[in-house]
Amino acid sequence: RGLNQHLNSCRVVFSSVSGRYNDDFDDGEDLADFDDNDFAEFEDMNDDPAAEAETAPPPRASPSSQPEEDEDEDEATVELEDGLDGDGFEDSETQDQDMYSKYDQEEFEGIGDMEKTGHSMKDPLIIHTVPAHLQNSWESYYMEILMVTGLLAYIMNYLIGKNKNSRLAQAWFNSHRELLESNFSLVGDDGTSKEGVSTGKLNQENEHIYNLWCSGRVCCEGMLIQLKFLKRQDLLNVLARMMRPVGDQVQIKVTLNEDDMDTFVFAVGTKKAMAKLQKEMQDLSEFCGDKPKSGAKFGLPDSLSILSEMGEVTDGVMDNKMVHYITNNAEKIESIHFSDQFSGPKVMQEEGQPLKLPETKKTLLFTFNVPGMGNTSPKDMDSLLPLMNMVIYSIDKVKKLRLNREGKMKADRNRARVEENFLKQTHAQRQEAAQTRREDKKRAEKERIMNEEDPERQRRLEEAAQRREQKKIEKKQMKMKQIKVKAM
Repeated sequence: RGLNQHLNSCRVVFSSVSGRYNDDFDDGEDLADFDDNDFAEFEDMNDDPAAEAETAPPPRASPSSQPEEDEDEDEATVELEDGLDGDGFEDSETQDQDMYSKYDQEEFEGIGDMEKTGHSMKDPLIIHTVPAHLQNSWESYYMEILMVTGLLAYIMNYLIGKNKNSRLAQAWFNSHRELLESNFSLVGDDGTSKEGVSTGKLNQENEHIYNLWCSGRVCCEGMLIQLKFLKRQDLLNVLARMMRPVGDQVQIKVTLNEDDMDTFVFAVGTKKAMAKLQKEMQDLSEFCGDKPKSGAKFGLPDSLSILSEMGEVTDGVMDNKMVHYITNNAEKIESIHFSDQFSGPKVMQEEGQPLKLPETKKTLLFTFNVPGMGNTSPKDMDSLLPLMNMVIYSIDKVKKLRLNREGKMKADRNRARVEENFLKQTHAQRQEAAQTRREDKKRAEKERIMNEEDPERQRRLEEAAQRREQKKIEKKQMKMKQIKVKAM
């Protein structure tokens, strides 16, 4: 009933407003002829305090005053007609607000407290002090600065060290090129072409090792020169050399023809180098078992010692010219090694000794120390030229050196002794290898018989295998009888 009364009130208000609007424009006047002041009466009506007082919503009545509420409905309709307002809309809005205001306290926790407290704009701003290690300052990037500085230092050292090694290698080649080209027809073969072509330059293996191959000379297959410089391009190696200084080296390996060297082993060098070579090199450990001897007998400095297979070899190699070369360049000589049984360092195998003797070649080895002990300059490379003359002289000297009959027989006995000792050491291993081969052969024969599909053929193969085994047993028994007869 109440809802119908509200709807009727709205219809009355709408009809009164539309009738009044039509009365103002009943003479056919255009709406555009009126200015804004013609609608002032609507503004006056809204500003009328009496109307606002009349349209004020009545107080909510209790359920017990239901008859009074019914009597006031007619008055509410009249007030709507005069003041263009009604309490029907306000009552509906009030009901909606009451509906939303009655929330469940358990479902919406904390809403009541938020409505009471609200947000206070009077709370002071609290400015926290940022810790020093979180601030953007140069001190926060000290690790990055150190890493970048170290990287730049490594790059600069790499470029400087690589450039210096290159300049040292080129200085050595320029000072030795004329001597090498006068003694070898091919200087600087890089090995890329089948036919030997002289490139006339060093072959760079890496930033601190340079190679030079020379060939085309009487009595030698070839000569390999290796310049081993310090790792100046490596910053860590530079720092390590400050604790333990080392120097650059030049290593020369001359491979002789098979008929151009007699059978002997000889070495001369510093005491430390001789002890190390005798321990590590296969030929020196087998043919030069005695301790290194002093070279004072030949006029050599006390810093040098000699390893020789026999005294005749030492007398033949250490002539006046050779002694002159060694004495005048003693501080630059690390080791000189002549051998017809050169096979490199000792073979270290986890499983045991090798079953075959290592392959040997007649070789001359030279190791020279570059002056400067790490602080080498390109001018120091010129001082190595007399040592290269000694290498050329040694090639010719070894070709001419021949042992007498007794020396030759002694050298042959030494080589036979070494071979016999090697066979004794490897006898057990060779027996095990032979037994393994026999077992593998028997296993393969049995598998072949078992894989045979024809039963008759399989039987014949088994009989043939048994006959062969029986013959081997009989043959072994006959040998044992013959041995017993000889012993009697």
